Amino acid sequence: MRPLTRREFLHTTALLTASTFLDSRPLLASPFGLPLGLQLYSVRDLLPADYQGTLKQVAAAGYKEVEAAGFFHHTAYEVKSDMRAAGLRCVSAHYSLADLQPRLKEIIAFHRELGVHFIICASPHAKDPVSAKGGGPLTLDDWHWNAEQFNTMGEKVKAAGMQFGYHNHVAEFHKLDGVTPYDELLRLTHPDLVTFEMDCGWVSVGGGDPAEYLRQHPTRISMLHVKDFKRSDHPASLSAPPQAAELGQGTVDFKAIFEAAHRKYIKHYFVEQEEFNIPAFEALKIDADYMKNLRV
Repeated sequence: MRPLTRREFLHTTALLTASTFLDSRPLLASPFGLPLGLQLYSVRDLLPADYQGTLKQVAAAGYKEVEAAGFFHHTAYEVKSDMRAAGLRCVSAHYSLADLQPRLKEIIAFHRELGVHFIICASPHAKDPVSAKGGGPLTLDDWHWNAEQFNTMGEKVKAAGMQFGYHNHVAEFHKLDGVTPYDELLRLTHPDLVTFEMDCGWVSVGGGDPAEYLRQHPTRISMLHVKDFKRSDHPASLSAPPQAAELGQGTVDFKAIFEAAHRKYIKHYFVEQEEFNIPAFEALKIDADYMKNLRV
């Protein structure tokens, strides 16, 4: 092999130096390789009155993708058209298990037409219909039954070319008989049939560690919900949650979470703010700016 000329040596050294610099620069959360998303539950009070206008405001606040939490009697064609007009892409949608079980075939058909890839269960229920209507806390047996339902639905959703998943709240991290329900769901659901959309805020207030779950289960968690809560001295539940906060103004350590998230497996992430102390789009703009400037 011939020796390098001085010009070739300097050129190679410059390339290596530049490469090292680029690799060592802190990355922004938004250039995580993913567009910034919003869970539309955040604007659930605005969408029914002005669906098209609200979507355009979402885009103006800095969001590129959305996850639906209801379509407010719009057809798949209308939703697709309104999303396109706003410059948004709907990639995922939330349903309760009570909605999914009797209507799964219809829901799959709707989302195939819309072009949504993820169908997410965001609300489980008890195995016994009477208990389910009562709305009490789930037993460990209930969680095991839910895992079975998720596998069954996941198989049908996969056959239609989409992905079924589960979104957590706080109850999944309250131990039952010494067992954490979220761990049981991870253990009992099939990786090819059920993915997990981890709500980092609810994990945190439920007593879990989002970063640790991402490190331990990198291939099972494909989407993230990004929300923040103010500190509270009272145990958290869906009926008594801590006060919502704009991102970076609460207690959740998003830097650690995004550092732990494996870029290869995270497909989407969605900001979600469920309550507001200031006008909704002022808060959502703060959230968007925080994510765009978060260095990890």
